[in-house]
Amino acid sequence: MKAGARVALIRGPRSLETVRKALETVEAEKILSGRPVLVKVNFITTKRWDTGATTDPIIVEALIQKVREIGGRVYVVESDATTTRADRAAEATGMLSLCESYGVDFINLSKVDDKVKIKIPDHETLGEITVPKIVLESHIVSAAKMKTHSETTVTLGLKNMFGLLPDRLKGKYHLKGISKVIVDINTVLKPALTVIDGFVGMEGPGPVSGYPVRMDLTLAGRDPVATDATAARVMGFDPHRIHHIRRCFEKGLGEIDRIQVLGERIQDVQRRFRPP
Repeated sequence: MKAGARVALIRGPRSLETVRKALETVEAEKILSGRPVLVKVNFITTKRWDTGATTDPIIVEALIQKVREIGGRVYVVESDATTTRADRAAEATGMLSLCESYGVDFINLSKVDDKVKIKIPDHETLGEITVPKIVLESHIVSAAKMKTHSETTVTLGLKNMFGLLPDRLKGKYHLKGISKVIVDINTVLKPALTVIDGFVGMEGPGPVSGYPVRMDLTLAGRDPVATDATAARVMGFDPHRIHHIRRCFEKGLGEIDRIQVLGERIQDVQRRFRPP
């Protein structure tokens, strides 16, 4: 059993305590020190967390507190989507006011000028990507949402990394095959920690227009593939049949089966989400 294949699956009411339990279960403090921490949220829309569409601010608040406890610097980040500006989404979802209350900067990656190119070895479809330099200089926390997606079946931690690309017009990546693009990004940008907001998820025609599902869950793990595979199983999907999760496993980016789930048992919290 690889040490990285441990995933916290914590059931509890929407609270800082529930999120903190997930973080402590995977000893998050041991991997978030020494570099700035970028908390990458999911803001594909201006809808609030309780619609199942965007990352719950309480997830981010617990992460801010954890990083502050170990004396680290933390930033909350997102890039513009084709139809939604990150700054507007941060304000509409309450994330901006949370950041301001803690004195934490919200960074719209689409507005960062200092960028670097990264070559992608053994790529699926992208030979290289361009990202803000701060992304390479920081620990990345993929603070994702538990929801369905019309093109990728699920959008969890691995898919959330797509938003690190600063381009606003992201349609060109969809034309290249979004699942392949997700694999390429995660090949060179591996999150130090994945935290999945399952307080209220989304089923059906995700990632924006689906139906909210109250799950009262938080997942966390150092292995992004294992964390996504566990969340997919909680949602009633076979991760082997989800292209980007399977390919990330096949390329050695994480585990898909050899996973020690800590906290709840999958079968005790599982709910079959309506597919997109």
